[in-house]
Amino acid sequence: MKLALKGIHLPLGRWALEMDLELEGEVIAIFGPSGAGKTSALDLIAGLRKPRTAYIALDGTVLEDTAQGRRLAPQERGIGYVPQDGALFPHLSVMGNLSYGSRRANGSALFSTEHVAEVLEIGHLLDGGIGNISGGEKQRVALARALLSQPRVLLLDEPLASLDEKLKTRGLDLLRRIHGEFAIPMLYVSHSREEIAAICDQVICLAEGRVTQRGAPGILA
Repeated sequence: MKLALKGIHLPLGRWALEMDLELEGEVIAIFGPSGAGKTSALDLIAGLRKPRTAYIALDGTVLEDTAQGRRLAPQERGIGYVPQDGALFPHLSVMGNLSYGSRRANGSALFSTEHVAEVLEIGHLLDGGIGNISGGEKQRVALARALLSQPRVLLLDEPLASLDEKLKTRGLDLLRRIHGEFAIPMLYVSHSREEIAAICDQVICLAEGRVTQRGAPGILA
C-alpha cells in the first residue's frame, strides 16, 4: 500500500487534523490517545469527512484533491472500513450483512463468501440474526462484510477494543490470518502498544491532530 496524505487540514473543534506524509507498508498503525484524531483520519481516507484542504492518493489513484475539485465518493474508493461498533444492520441476518458487502464489490470477486466465512470461523452463524451473536462474533461478521466488498485496503478502527484479553489474542490471530490469506493491506487504529507490536510493521503517532512520531513499532516501547 502506498498512501499519500498531503496538505491535510480538517477542523476538529479546538484544533485541526493536519498531516503531510506518505506511507508505504502492509499493516500500518495510527496510534494515540482518545481524541487524538485517529478515527477522523480514517473517516477522511474513507470519504466520510470533507477536509478544508487535502490531497489523498491510494496506490496512485487520487481519492481527494481539493485544489483540483476532485473527490471520489466513498463507494468509489475501494476501501473496506470496519468502525469501532461494526455498524452491522440489525434488521438483516448475518448472511444478509455479508451479501451487502458483496453488492458493494467493484469488479470480479477475488474470494467467495464461503472462503471468507471459513477463514473468520463464522460459517455456523450465517442463518442467524445479528442480535443473537456475541461482541467478538459481530466483529468477525463486520470484518467479513468489509472483505467481501473486495477492498484495496482495510481501515480498522480499534477492532479489538471491546474484547476481553482472551478474545483479543484470538482476534489478533484472525487478523494475521486475514492478512496472510487475502493479502490486503491494513490501516490499523489503536491505542494499544501490544496490539501494534503484534500485527503492524510501522506506526504513526498522533496527538491533537498532529503527527508526533513515525517509524517501526519499537518507537512505542
